[in-house]
Amino acid sequence: MIKQVTVLVPNRPGSLERMGRTLGDSGLQIHGLSVQSTGEAGYARLICSDPDKAVQVLEGAGYHTIVSDVLALEVENVPGGLSRALGRLESLDLNIDYIYSCPLGGRVVDIVAVSGEPVAVKLRGAGIVGLGPEAFETD
Repeated sequence: MIKQVTVLVPNRPGSLERMGRTLGDSGLQIHGLSVQSTGEAGYARLICSDPDKAVQVLEGAGYHTIVSDVLALEVENVPGGLSRALGRLESLDLNIDYIYSCPLGGRVVDIVAVSGEPVAVKLRGAGIVGLGPEAFETD
């Protein structure tokens, strides 16, 4: 499991650019991004090079953040690759809350939020090992 940072962002022109610039100016790289608008605000879900630093930087700039654990699965880049990976999760009685993709060094990585306790025990028992945080660190 890796850390995902969710950021509450005003739904106004330039808001995402300012958030991205805040992170970039601090030397943080965004590897994966999913944005959902909910009227007056939006939620930006981020996979970045240093989630702890991202939280510190973003909260220092006045953003509200939430950190959660998500599964980073490397998926075969072939027809049916995603469904095979998701089928393994379904067989463990884990629900997929949401999913988005991010490229990582030429690999296809899907970020999957799963629920169905105990998630870690079920994944470990089935031999499902996601990418660790070191896969998303930059030098």
